[in-house]
Amino acid sequence: MRERKTENDLFAGLKEKAKGWDRKIVFPEALDDRVFAAAARLAADGILIPVLIGNMEAIQAKAKELKVSLDNAEIYDPENYLEMDEMVAAFVERRKGKATEEQARAMLKDENYFGTMLVYMNKADGLVSGAAHSTADTVRPALQIIKMKPGLSKTSGVFIMVKGEEKYVFADCAINIAPTSQDLAEIAVESAKTAAMFDIDPRVAMLSFSTKGSAVSDETKKVSDALTIAKEINPELIIDGEFQFDAAIVPSVAKKKAPDSEIQGDANVFVFPSLEAGNIGYKIAQRLGGFEAVGPILQGLNAPVNDLSRGCDEEDVYNLALVTAVQSLDKSNK
Repeated sequence: MRERKTENDLFAGLKEKAKGWDRKIVFPEALDDRVFAAAARLAADGILIPVLIGNMEAIQAKAKELKVSLDNAEIYDPENYLEMDEMVAAFVERRKGKATEEQARAMLKDENYFGTMLVYMNKADGLVSGAAHSTADTVRPALQIIKMKPGLSKTSGVFIMVKGEEKYVFADCAINIAPTSQDLAEIAVESAKTAAMFDIDPRVAMLSFSTKGSAVSDETKKVSDALTIAKEINPELIIDGEFQFDAAIVPSVAKKKAPDSEIQGDANVFVFPSLEAGNIGYKIAQRLGGFEAVGPILQGLNAPVNDLSRGCDEEDVYNLALVTAVQSLDKSNK
């Protein structure tokens, strides 16, 4: 296991926001050692109430083995859930004819579907999965059950990039392979909301290989069209593009390449034109730039569901659960 990361200001702030609200966060992969250890720490620290999904006896045996208390956790076993009939009926109604009662009963034995239904039925406030499942296995139940916020067409995945006092949002780095102009506009607006949730005053840069028309192609037009749409969605948002990355982050370059822009090398939310660019970009910042990448944080859903990397460690689980708890607070306070 990797050495525990030093807590930075972002996570210290998230702890303070989450404490005292008793948010219930579902961990469908409770028997994974990394997940179990993180959930036990979160409970012991009084940050949130872990909702552990799995065989009751196996979870209790693991707690005994690791010498941790489950007093502040809830445990649900899909194989022996007393309210399964109610959950099956709710699932069939939610799927609107796409699943029979028999199919629903079988699907809800899957820990991700079961955990997502707990969130949908307001028995929990959010879910963190992905340590042992693919992104598709985590996101699919969320899209089918929790669904998108009204007015949005797709979910997207962002990373909060943190190094010391520096905090940036990179989007979309996890979900949409080839976003349209409409997709990019929605991603930009939702990413600004995510930034604000984590005390980042959003200044959004729409990225490309061109700055303000220095090159013209279908790719650059897609980004400039996205800018127009995003401004229509939220006229008050500070956003501009298209920008090369240096024009968005370096004041002297912005002065030369985009002297009339309201973004003058001080952007802190970066919307990449494709998943390929976003995924490569955040990993370069992480591996060469020394930034910690928190996420992916999923945007656009009616309740928070977040996806871990299968290469995560205990600290990654702990931190993403913190993020999920704060997202659920934002939802409940609206």
